[in-house]
Order: sequence, then structure tokens, then C-alpha cells
Amino acid sequence: MRKKAISVLFVLLGAFTGAVSASAHHGNAGYDYTKTIVVKGTVTEWVWSNPHCLLKFDAKDEKGNLQHWVTEASSPVDMLHAGWSKNTFKPGDPITIDVMPNKDDNTPVGRIRKVTLSDGTVLQATTRTVI
Repeated sequence: MRKKAISVLFVLLGAFTGAVSASAHHGNAGYDYTKTIVVKGTVTEWVWSNPHCLLKFDAKDEKGNLQHWVTEASSPVDMLHAGWSKNTFKPGDPITIDVMPNKDDNTPVGRIRKVTLSDGTVLQATTRTVI
């Protein structure tokens, strides 16, 4: 019976260790923090979830081609402290967004610095970064 209890303990310990490792933060090293690009677009989805909120929007590139952007913000808790909420955006909202672009290529992916709404309200993203 003692061997069985020890075996169960090790299985549970292994499962817990694996879960902690799986939830480890990936960091933001993929974004170029030395650059900011400004994009005007239309919100398609605002994802309010852990570990990061995502703002998805459509915008035209310099050639007039439609791009489907996915931009990352911090966690919901951090965003609440910065004045954002799960109701900040809805599909169809026009926005102007300052984004730190992806380092590796020109894909429409980035980290949010700030968003300007159509009424002129400016929402600053949190400055917490993990690199």
C-alpha cells in the first residue's frame, strides 16, 4: 500500500510540474521595441483573455491590399489597471493603433503601444514587457 501511495504522489508531482512548465510565459522577444508603426483600421475582434488580450483588426497596406492584423496587449488584469475593459472595442470600431511590429518579417502582427478611438480617446497599453 505504501508503494502505491508513493507512486500516486510522484504521478501527481509530475503532473503538477508539467502544468507549471506549460504555463510558463513565452516573452515578447519577437517584437521590435525600437520601432513603432501607426495603422488605421477597423476592429474585427477584441479577445479579452489570458495570458494576453488580442486586438484583431483589418487595415489596408500601402498598396491598398487588405491585411488582417493580430496585435497583442498585456493580461486583462494589467489592461484593467490601464483603463481598458472587455467592452473597450466592438467589431466595426474604427481605430488608429501604434504597434511595435514583428522583428522577423513584415507580417501584420505586433505589440500594442496605444490605440486612438474615433472620438479622440487615447488608450495607452501597459508598459510591462517580458523579454
